[in-house]
Amino acid sequence: MIEVKMRVLAKSDKGKVREQNEDYYYISDIDKSPGIYMLADGMGGYEGGEVASRLAIDAATRYLKNHFDIIEHTKEEIMKLVREAMEYANKIVFDVAKNSEDLQSMGTTLEVCLIYNNRAYIGHIGDSRIYRIRDKFIRKLTADHSYVEQLVKDGTITKEEAKNHPKKNMLMKALGCSEYVEPDVMVKNFEPGDIIVMTSDGLTNMVDDNIIYNTIKNNFETSDEILINMANNAGGIDNITVVIIKN
Repeated sequence: MIEVKMRVLAKSDKGKVREQNEDYYYISDIDKSPGIYMLADGMGGYEGGEVASRLAIDAATRYLKNHFDIIEHTKEEIMKLVREAMEYANKIVFDVAKNSEDLQSMGTTLEVCLIYNNRAYIGHIGDSRIYRIRDKFIRKLTADHSYVEQLVKDGTITKEEAKNHPKKNMLMKALGCSEYVEPDVMVKNFEPGDIIVMTSDGLTNMVDDNIIYNTIKNNFETSDEILINMANNAGGIDNITVVIIKN
């Protein structure tokens, strides 16, 4: 089955401060169904983050491709598949970290977006983000698994205070850091004209959501490059990755 033709943009940059790029992404062949798109932001010292992000995406991609054709293509079964793929990726990263002295502190965020039959099946862990642009609105579909996000939920601080909080990079949940993981999994309609935006925090910490929206709506064909440049011009203090999928 062939989906509505997608237009996909993707770009990653190490930024202006970091010595290496620990972000990683994957985009599948846009002419094949399902469409599989992933983004990971690794962490864990010298080489650890880079290893973790690649291991996670390679493992999750392999799991989805090996199992998609043998499940029933119901909403519930596909959501279950996304969850299992992330749990499998967690096991791979955790086992490698446990058995390597140099990689023991590594982990990664992981965003999974599987597109099938005009639906986006989303898996999320960490503080990378997935947004959906529809008409005149941009909506953040994922909730950051961070200490600061929890403070906002509890009403301890405001969203404005969260932007410059000294512990804004402290994660409450990441992939590969413990033997078991509970990712957030959801399904959203992905209608013609909709745009899904997957980003690492190297972009969202530097560029406001409304600017991301305006850039993509007004300059779609070059929006990935423009957004990377914006994040770098704002300081580029982290690796920056964006994947943009238009239905």
